[in-house]
Amino acid sequence: QVHLVESGGGLVQAGGSLRLACAAPVIFTFDSMGWYHQAPGKQRELVATIRPRTGSTYYADSVKGRFTISKDNTKNTVYLQMNSLKPEDTGVYFCKVELTGRAGRYWGQGTQVTVSS
Repeated sequence: QVHLVESGGGLVQAGGSLRLACAAPVIFTFDSMGWYHQAPGKQRELVATIRPRTGSTYYADSVKGRFTISKDNTKNTVYLQMNSLKPEDTGVYFCKVELTGRAGRYWGQGTQVTVSS
């Protein structure tokens, strides 16, 4: 079982910034770490992923140029820097990790982001 601890959500005005963090136990290694967004009444959608070993990243079109995913390998923590936030970015953001060797995938508890217009 991988316990993920998310932080960094909050209330911000449109155009503002937030940085989310998702900390994983340092004993685990991951093929992928990423963030998903679930807007009120909608399905959870992929926002961004990063492959820790290569550093390669993926972004949904809706966040390209505004959000940046990064990882601190010493802390086994993945970050999502969110700039130029829009009201449609409102929702719960979930961290997801995939263990190396397809040994399992785990979700964080979610952190609320609210962007006011």
